[in-house]
Amino acid sequence: MRIIKNPEERRNEILDAAEALFISKGYTQTTIIDILQAVNIAKGTFYHYFQSKEEVMNAVVMRFIAVGVNAAKRIAEDDSLDAHTKIFNIITAQGQDVGNKEQFIEELHQVHNVEMHQKSLVETILQLSPILTEVIEQGIREGVFHTPAPREVVEFLLVSSQFLLDQGIFQWTEEELQRKVEAFMYILECTLGAEKGSFSYIIERYRPNESN
Repeated sequence: MRIIKNPEERRNEILDAAEALFISKGYTQTTIIDILQAVNIAKGTFYHYFQSKEEVMNAVVMRFIAVGVNAAKRIAEDDSLDAHTKIFNIITAQGQDVGNKEQFIEELHQVHNVEMHQKSLVETILQLSPILTEVIEQGIREGVFHTPAPREVVEFLLVSSQFLLDQGIFQWTEEELQRKVEAFMYILECTLGAEKGSFSYIIERYRPNESN
């Protein structure tokens, strides 16, 4: 007996299967046939939802990013928080492990998944920029930040941090990473016109675990 499923449920089934395959086999090695077999659907059903494997990849990445972006939105919209608290909470939220996030990030760092990694970085920057810009503008109103170009500063800061501090790309030693984080904090305070030391919580965020 054929089971008729809600379109959104079926779409998520395809994405779940594709994500698991991308993690286990890699994006390049995964085929549409692999996805069909994992979900047990016909090719026509797949093409009803997606036109290509690349489109599936984009949807998986966007779904993955949406978790962090939605968390950032909720924090940014909380009127009870000041700008610095919002930034701290957003940074913390981006680092939380959700579902297969840790394995997914590890897979994005693999050479054969360069397409997925690039897509992830670009979309994270594009979607977080307006949210963080609103927080910086709040900080300007509060008198803790002083910058004439909040949106552009946020974009430059996001690009540099997302790329340079990505351990999957550069594999810095703990000492190298710590120096770069300290330099990033200095740049952050200078470009935002913030008080010296006001972003010290970023250094704590990247400080090596003493138990390791």
